[in-house]
This record gives sequence, C-alpha cells and structure tokens, in this order.
Amino acid sequence: MVDIVPLSSYPSYIDLLPSIQTCNITNLPENYFLKYYLYHALTWPQLSFVAVVRPKNGYAAGPGKEYPKVVGYVLAKMEEEPTDGLAHGHITSLSVMRTHRRLGIAERLMRMSQRAMAESHRANYASLHVRMSNTAALHLYRDTLGFEVEKVESKYYADGEDAYAMKMDLRSMWIDWAEIERVDKEKLRQQEKEQKKTDGDGDDDGHPDEGDEVGELGKKDADKMIRVKVGRALGVGDLVERNEAQGTS
Repeated sequence: MVDIVPLSSYPSYIDLLPSIQTCNITNLPENYFLKYYLYHALTWPQLSFVAVVRPKNGYAAGPGKEYPKVVGYVLAKMEEEPTDGLAHGHITSLSVMRTHRRLGIAERLMRMSQRAMAESHRANYASLHVRMSNTAALHLYRDTLGFEVEKVESKYYADGEDAYAMKMDLRSMWIDWAEIERVDKEKLRQQEKEQKKTDGDGDDDGHPDEGDEVGELGKKDADKMIRVKVGRALGVGDLVERNEAQGTS
C-alpha cells in the first residue's frame, strides 16, 4: 500500500531524504544537493510530500523493522520574492518511480501540495516549469490538474531545452475563516434555540420536573415506606423493618 505523507511529519520522514534524492536522480535530469531538499523540508514543512510503501512490520526503526520505501515525492516551496507581488507557491520537483507509475500517485502528490499552499500560506497560485518534450508531465499538469501555460522560457534547462512556465489559480482553495466562524455561530444559536424549546416543554409554569413541596419529615417517611414495601414484596420485610428500627434507636 502506498501512503502519501508530509515530508516533515512524525515520525520524521526527513530521514528519507537520501532515498528521495535517489528517486530524483533515477528519473530526472535535474538533480540537487541533499541540503537543497533539507532546505525545503525545514523552511516550508507543510508543502513537500513523499509517497512511501508501507512495510508489513510497521514503520518503526530497529531490529527486524523495515524502513519505508520511497516511490515518489513532490518538492515544493513558497516564492520568497515574487516579482508580481503575489504570494504563490512553486513546484520545484516531482518524481515517481517507474515501478509505481499509472497509479495516480503523481496527481495525489500534486493536489496535496497545492492545497497545502492555499490553506497554509494563502497562495494565489502555484507555478512550475516543465520540458516542452515531456508530454506525460504536460498531460498531468494541463489536462488533469488544470495548469495553464503562461509563457515559454527559452533554453531554461542546462541542456538547452525550452520550458513551459505554467501556473494554476489556487484562490478557490482558500479557507474562509470568516464564513467558518459565521457557520459555527449559527449552529450554536440553533442549538441554544432547540435547548430552550426542550426546556420549555412540560407544565404551564415551564418547569416539567417540579411537583408539590415535601418537608424533610415527609421525605424520610416516604422513603421508609417504599423500602419496607419493597422488602416485604421480596419476602424480607422483617429484616428491613429491624434495620430501620436499629437505625432510628
């Protein structure tokens, strides 16, 4: 089973960074130093995710324990100095091992990162670059996820290939805290209204549980009579009466 987990979640999946780097080197021509992955994980811990195969004997390290196997990742960040003045996220790298492709892993990784950008950082949009020759990635970004080509950047990659600069609006994913607060208040008012209605059902005075007042002596006598009657019905009346007599002597 493949799990999609935050790179910085507990237990710390930062320990998987070497495996993530291997996943990158195996599948992509654009490679990074290990500290670059660590920089993303520590600076924007909510945005990067890793796809791991769940070990049969659990995640915990130690004798007889198998470590999770990395089969994919998405490395993402927030643009630190956006030239357009709008807070937005950027997909630095996305990779899935060939053994686990066509399972929807790349789409899940992307969607989780995009939602984290919108909810955690209120990103206006997500951006990325993709090789013009990478038809599979283009299909994912444009046709499945809804990214749009903003422009073509000439000779963007080290080997001289051009790149599509793409972006996707994320504002529809923003959390409207004012609306959430309004809904919560409305629910609370409705609950109070229903509670008042329930409390108001009963006699004319609005106190369904109230009856005639009973003095202390009357209460004791009533309790005593009930206990004696119950005892007699069970065939132990004499025992109850003797206990009552002993208690009052």
